[in-house]
Amino acid sequence: MTIFTIDEQNNITAVASQQEAAAASTTPFDSFRSQKELADLMAGWPAERLVAIWNSLPGVTQVKSCQGPKAAAARVWKRIQGLGELEKPKTERKANGGARAAQGAPAKGKLASKSAAAKHAPKGKKAAQAPASAPREGNKTTQVVAMLQRKNGATLAEIVEKMGWQKHTVRGFMAGAMKKAGYQVESFKPEGGERTYRINK
Repeated sequence: MTIFTIDEQNNITAVASQQEAAAASTTPFDSFRSQKELADLMAGWPAERLVAIWNSLPGVTQVKSCQGPKAAAARVWKRIQGLGELEKPKTERKANGGARAAQGAPAKGKLASKSAAAKHAPKGKKAAQAPASAPREGNKTTQVVAMLQRKNGATLAEIVEKMGWQKHTVRGFMAGAMKKAGYQVESFKPEGGERTYRINK
């Protein structure tokens, strides 16, 4: 069963287990498995945070208020249902018409991509897109790949500064777009250092 986590910056992530959630996050987070559990969490949060959570989701119409924790939970829950489907096991993918093979074990998916194709695709179709043979010169993937291919990779802060993204967008890009493009991205945090990403060669 997919577990969702939400951290203090309102980043929502889908993971396969609590252990994976703990390994993937360096900040405190809450977890939930159902709309009811999400509503229970939201019941203790101020209305401003509920609005901030909704407004941080890609492709949504920004709001200034919400109708309460239950209504907010219902809307957010419906919106994040595609997260757990970003990576499927090989057997499921073969059954779906020979889509691209999974790059390793099912991994966490992050709600960060604002791709128009993904936004309008029916649920379950996101993973069926064929991977690009090579990123176009000058596009965002190419720029990030160049940074990650350096000997020491690139820190989260460097990527945020270079691309003008928010931190949760970078994390989502690593978990989504980079894996779809076929890259194996390593994430590590040196003792006393900052979260760093690099491409495994």
